Amino acid sequence: MVWSMPFVAALVGWFTNYLAVKMLFYPKEPWNFGLFKIQGIFPKNQREVAEKIGKMVAEELLTSQDLRERMNNPENILSINELVEAKIDYFLNVKFPRQYPLAGLFFTDKRRSKMKGDLMLEVEQSVPQVINHYMQNLEERFNVEEIIQEKVAQLPPEKLEGLLMKLLKKEFAFIEYIGAVIGFLIGLMQVGMMFIGE
Repeated sequence: MVWSMPFVAALVGWFTNYLAVKMLFYPKEPWNFGLFKIQGIFPKNQREVAEKIGKMVAEELLTSQDLRERMNNPENILSINELVEAKIDYFLNVKFPRQYPLAGLFFTDKRRSKMKGDLMLEVEQSVPQVINHYMQNLEERFNVEEIIQEKVAQLPPEKLEGLLMKLLKKEFAFIEYIGAVIGFLIGLMQVGMMFIGE
């Protein structure tokens, strides 16, 4: 009977932590016991959680400065220039001669090459300015913090639970198991103290 104490304590420790993890999400609706109410931590505080997540994402994970730097990345600008160059080539070599056959006769390769060079120079100078202008408009109209807050606040409790469980499944399991380990150790200590007392 004495040696069963560590195992009983382990079971109690595991169950206590299991219950604590479950109470993060349950009950989804408040249970009214007259003097007090019980509701899962996340369902009860979903609006506050949404605000904190929105603020964290906007200030730490996805700032407008990060977006601006990504957009102005030399590789990104090169990619845009290459795309525009391909469109200019198609227009000068295919579309223009097809739409204006007579003008196409006088539009020599040398002239096409010169026009393309002038256009590409203008594009290379304009792309960073266009990106900055676009990002400025985006920053004014696109509030990351508000969007994240709204999305998280409107999630059904089941969906929020599913997302958090997917992200933190191992951590929640660890919390449950560590409760069993600590309970077992406390049970062993109690057994040891009983033997010392004798």
